[in-house]
This record gives sequence, C-alpha cells and structure tokens, in this order.
Amino acid sequence: MSVSLFIAVGMALLAGFPVAFTLAGVALIFALLGILTGTFDPAFLGAFPSRIFGIMTNETLIAVPVFVFMGVMLERSKLADQLLQALAALMRRVPGGLGLAVMLVGALMAASTGIVGATVVTMGLLSLPSMLKNKYDPSIATGSICAAGTLGQIVPPSIVLILLADVLSNAYQQAQLSMGVFSPETVSVGELFAGALLPGLMLVGLYMLYLVAVAFFKPSKMPAAEQEPDTRVSLLALLGLLAGPMLLIVAVLGSILVGLATPTEAAAIGATGAMLLALIQKQLSVETLRAVVYQSARVSAMVFMILIGASLFSLVFRGYGGDEYVQSLLSALPGGQVGALLIVMLALFLLGFILDFIEITYVVIPIVGPVLLAMGIDPVWLAVMIAINLQTSFLTPPFGFSLFYLRGVAPPEIATTSIYRGVVPFIAIQLLMLGLLSLWPQMATWLPSVIYS
Repeated sequence: MSVSLFIAVGMALLAGFPVAFTLAGVALIFALLGILTGTFDPAFLGAFPSRIFGIMTNETLIAVPVFVFMGVMLERSKLADQLLQALAALMRRVPGGLGLAVMLVGALMAASTGIVGATVVTMGLLSLPSMLKNKYDPSIATGSICAAGTLGQIVPPSIVLILLADVLSNAYQQAQLSMGVFSPETVSVGELFAGALLPGLMLVGLYMLYLVAVAFFKPSKMPAAEQEPDTRVSLLALLGLLAGPMLLIVAVLGSILVGLATPTEAAAIGATGAMLLALIQKQLSVETLRAVVYQSARVSAMVFMILIGASLFSLVFRGYGGDEYVQSLLSALPGGQVGALLIVMLALFLLGFILDFIEITYVVIPIVGPVLLAMGIDPVWLAVMIAINLQTSFLTPPFGFSLFYLRGVAPPEIATTSIYRGVVPFIAIQLLMLGLLSLWPQMATWLPSVIYS
C-alpha cells in the first residue's frame, strides 16, 4: 500500500493536479481505504493537528515569507536591470564581457531571491535581447541565463537551504534516537549556509571560467561589442550600484553565520534593506509595496500549503510502514552507504523533473533522510549534495524547470534545441562539482566546523 500510495501521487501529479491538494487528497483516500479494510490505524491521523500546530509555531519557517518578500522587492526595485547595464557597458569591449556580466548579476540575484523561476525569467527578459543583439551564440546566451538562474539553489542565503535545514534537523534527530543517542544534536540554518558558501562560490567561479574559455578559444560565439557614447559608465558608479546588494547580502548572511541573528531576524534585516534600496532607486511606492506583498503572500501560501499536504502524506505513508520498507530497502542495497546514497541521489534527480524543490524537500527527504543519516553521513554535506543535485536536475533537458521558464520568455526564433545545447556544459560543471564534493566532503563541512566549533 505504501508503494501504491507513492505511485498514485506521481500519476496524479503527472495528470496536472495541484501538488498540495494531490498530496493531501490521495493520502486521505488511501487512509480511508486502509481504515475500511483494517490495514491502517486511524490513530496516525490524530497526529495531524499537532503537525499543523508545529508548522505554525516553527520559528525557522517564519523566515521563508520574509526572505520571499526581500527577493520580490529587490526584483521590483529594477536593481538587476541597472547592474546589468552598468556591467555590460564596462565590459563591452572584452570578448565574452556581456556573458560574464550576466553571470555575475545572475549570481547576485540568485543569492538575493533564492527562487529559480523568478531569477531565470528576470534575467531572460533583461539580458537575452541584449546578448542576441550583440551577436552572441543563442546556445551560449540561453545556457548562461539558465545556469545563473539556478544558482539560487546553492548560493546562500537560499530558501532551499532554510527548508532543508528544517527537514534534515528532524531527520538527524530521528537517526540519532534510532542509534540510541537520547541527547540528539540538531542542524541549524547557519551551518547549512556556511556549508554551501564555498561550493556555491566555486560553482560561480567554474561557470565564469567556462565562459572565459569560450570567449578566448571561440570569440565568434561571444564577440566584443562596440562602445556606444551614451552607454559609458564609470567604475565608481558601478561600485555604487554594487554596494547596496553586497552590503545587504553580507548583513543577512554575516549576521546568521556569526550568531548575531536568527534566520528570521536576518530575513527581517534583508527585507528592510531591500525596501531601503528600492527607496534609493525611487521605485518604492504604495503600488509597488502592494504588489510585492501580494506576490510574497502567494508564494508563501503555496509553500505552506505544500508543507501541510506533505505532512498528511508522510503520516499515511508511515501508517502503512513505508518508512520501514524504505529503510530495509536502502540497507539491503550493495555498497552500503555509498550504494544507498547513489540510489537516493538518482531518485532525487529524476523526481526533480516533475516536482519542485519544496515538494521534494518535504515529501522525499523525511523518508530517506533518517536512513542515510543513521549510516553516518554528515547532515551538512548531505544537504549541500542534495541542493546541487536538484540544481543539476532543474537544468537537465528535456524536463528541467529552468528550461521551461526561459522558453516562456525567449523569442520564438530561439530554438528549444539551442537552449538544450547551451545548458549541457553547465550540467557537466555541476556533475564535476558533485564529484569534487564526494571526494572532498571537507569542502562543505570545513567552514561550519570552524565557525560553530
């Protein structure tokens, strides 16, 4: 029944039903069938109200709507547009300069918003016409935008990492209790931010190194553009534009890492800073604030509705003994810890084609997380691996989410195959990063151990 439950949810999602209501509705149907046939204990459903109360009182999750507000406000402040124009004007004479500018601004926006769809759409609308106008190869242009947009999965402060911290903290405590540790440790958002910082920066560096290599060996694909008299910008003006978002990211991330603020408090700092930047840019008005609040409420409602549906799904799944089945299945795999991790990573990669990171985080991770962590896997390293794995999935043709987002805003003359070809090198870089992290877990665990020792 637990396997049938999972298959039924997958089929309902492929049929196009909303995720949150699919998770809750299918779970309730299976629970009713189990009660009627005597194979399901209704006491499991009695824990559902306490699950909802736990979600409502979870201080970590309060940071999610505030971070969403911060990202949407920065998007509405037109800061990305001004940064892109300034960087492009400064690097116009350099082969590949516009591509590097797009990657830098994309990384900055990803760190600020943390939402893949918003960043890809914003960068696609702002930069793709300019890149095509300057005779950039369509594959290079679209691939760069898709790759830059998915950096919000791994570059802190990231909403993905906040949700993963909440789920993995519970999974880590379950794993320790199952091993007889009755004073379990937890995993904080700050530890995950610190663990993802070096891999995230390395990924941005590898992306830019690839673009530099293409510009050097094949300059016709990323040509330098002619400098127009009215587009010149001084370095001082560029630094002035960069100062605001950089200070904002440092204030938010730094306050969490050094322990001056909780994620929720840091998110409030970020939201206030984003409003100040919008005010400086003369983009803050009652209409803008109303639109930002409305969009933030929509995204937050989606996140928490999925979380509630996933909670009901996990209760029914556990009621049928699904967690014990998964544990026995992963424990019986050849290769022990490595074999189980490979299977889970492959499953997450494939699920990334049909589910967003929120559904995967709250449906799949609570099932497989305790088993993997009980095998001795470091929770911070596992979180970073999952984030990069999902980032790779969102880039992979033909079902990657970022490809669909860009296809929706790209001009009709851009072939879908060009977008697919453009992301292949970036997928290779992602896989290289996963390989490096597998060989040297210290890339993710060293900084948290230094800060939180």
